[in-house]
Amino acid sequence: MATSLCKSARSLTVLAAMLALLQGAPARAQALNAKSWVSNVGSDANLCTLAQPCATFQRAHDQTNAGGEVGVLTPGDYGGVGLPRLTITKSINITNDGTGEASILAPFDIDAIRIIAGTGDVASLRGLVIDGQFSGEAGILIFSTSAVHIQNCVIRNMERGTASGIVLPSAGHTQLFVSDTIIFNNGNDANSGGILIFLDSFSNVNVVLDRVHLENNVIGLLVDGHAGTGTGAHVVVRDSVISGNAANGIHALTVPGASPAFLVVERTTVVNNAGTGILANGPHATMLLDGNVVSRNGVGINAINSGQLISYGNNKVNNNLGADGVPTGSYSPI
Repeated sequence: MATSLCKSARSLTVLAAMLALLQGAPARAQALNAKSWVSNVGSDANLCTLAQPCATFQRAHDQTNAGGEVGVLTPGDYGGVGLPRLTITKSINITNDGTGEASILAPFDIDAIRIIAGTGDVASLRGLVIDGQFSGEAGILIFSTSAVHIQNCVIRNMERGTASGIVLPSAGHTQLFVSDTIIFNNGNDANSGGILIFLDSFSNVNVVLDRVHLENNVIGLLVDGHAGTGTGAHVVVRDSVISGNAANGIHALTVPGASPAFLVVERTTVVNNAGTGILANGPHATMLLDGNVVSRNGVGINAINSGQLISYGNNKVNNNLGADGVPTGSYSPI
């Protein structure tokens, strides 16, 4: 009898120990979503599912697997109060298709979106309105990633200090694709504006701007290679409008011994810019011009400091307020 009682006691002791371990064990981490959702009636205490949507893009980003997607259920401001409003650190797709205005409001020296992701990461932003409310810093600031795709977006009213719509201060290999997007009313000082691309050490940047409007900024598009040591920037501007900017429309800037800035500008309208419509400035600043209209700018086209403007012979450069300008060379297609 005593032996049986001892065995029963030992069994109860083992069972009690197992229950104690289970009760004291930390809860398993919540699995992330393949697709997360935000809503203007959501809460960041939720898990960002369709049934329990979140209130901000940041919470939805954090609750989503790398390579996953964030969808929008209703119109609303999804920036929240973070500084910046959204930091992207992995591959992610943030998509608003047909639900009304999904915005990120970023006033008072705040960046709306910063992208600080790794090699191989790809970020996609579609259907968003990014608004600095006349005092924001940067609309989209791209520090590091392999590629960024921006489609059907509005970026406006970033007007504090060196604020700009899209800023790419590259220090590596980055690709940027922007399509069907309007970027307007951005910038405050002479080094700010619509899209700014700054080349750093070992930069290798490929950019395609397709059906993009750069309007009423300080600078329209700046590609600045003077601090770069890599293979430089290769930029295509196609079927776009660069108009009403307070400084130059398109400006490629380089210095001897630094990275090149090479641009192809085709079927693009460059009008009503207060500075030069298209400016190649520096020994490695080269632009190919194909089928563009350049009119009503302070100066039409200009190449200085050994910059190169190569024309396909089918551009319309006339009726500028100052000199229309002439290309430095021509190219006859095969």
